[in-house]
Amino acid sequence: MTFKALLTTKADDVISTRLVDFKDEDLMAGDVTVAIEYSTVNYKDAMALSGRSPVIRQFPLIPGIDFAGIVETSSHAGFQTGDRVLVNGWGLSQTHHGGFAQKARVSGDWLVKIPEAFSTQQAMAIGTAGYTAMLSVLALEHGGLTPERGDILVTGANGGAGSVAIALLSGLGYRVIASTGRQEEADYLRDLGAAEIIDRRTLSEPGAPIAKERWAGVIDSVGSHTLANALAQTQYRGVVAAFGLAQGADLPGSVLPFILRNVTLAGIDSVNAPQAARLQAWSRLARDLDVNKLARTTQVIGLAEVPAVAARVLQGQVRGRTVVDVNA
Repeated sequence: MTFKALLTTKADDVISTRLVDFKDEDLMAGDVTVAIEYSTVNYKDAMALSGRSPVIRQFPLIPGIDFAGIVETSSHAGFQTGDRVLVNGWGLSQTHHGGFAQKARVSGDWLVKIPEAFSTQQAMAIGTAGYTAMLSVLALEHGGLTPERGDILVTGANGGAGSVAIALLSGLGYRVIASTGRQEEADYLRDLGAAEIIDRRTLSEPGAPIAKERWAGVIDSVGSHTLANALAQTQYRGVVAAFGLAQGADLPGSVLPFILRNVTLAGIDSVNAPQAARLQAWSRLARDLDVNKLARTTQVIGLAEVPAVAARVLQGQVRGRTVVDVNA
């Protein structure tokens, strides 16, 4: 049997991705085979397809860092035929065939059963970006933040993680400040729950090592000067959750926010997070995320459109979440 898949190859240091017919027997090892229904285009996917970052570690490979679908066959004790499942991260799109295909074979230890609150499409409208946003919210809460403590800054607000973070935080009662370079999207961000919109240029240039306190917490997907400036303006005993490097992987800041204001910088890893953390995040998403707001962040495309959309993601031209209907 064959199925449709995007396959990324590398020749003479040039990376290319095309739609192919892929054979079942060429899938990698795993104890669960899944009929994929939906995947997503995340920032990491865009980096992988472009070759801008060495996400893909072996070629050829089916990219796509997440997917949702229905179990076809399973020899894993935790899953049976017909279960609705999803996977985020692990080795997908790095060393293992990923979600930009109509079928996948993976370890059952990687899978999470989709909460009853979500369809498979909604699970991928959340996707790795939304799951990462929830991990970030949990980190803020673990650090002791509550809505009464003050504002929360969300950088990269127009992106997938930023959009879901705003929806989550506003639903939990936080006042959200959204940082964006696209002021024309202000109405979209306010619709998700942002109370204030600021221009990302106020954070993206070199700044003072410590500055006036402005927010109790931060969810940052940008890194570099943006993260350094966000830390410099975080209130005493505030918490900053960081998971992105859209501006850069460097952190050109100071230790002063940590030793003078007792600020906590919490790193967020969605790829290798333990199963308990994943289950907690998806349980909270089912409880706390407004699916009507989620729908307003989402567009749906087919497999063949993925490379073009990934290029637009890197150019900052895509807002919210892009769901891939692999059977379209």
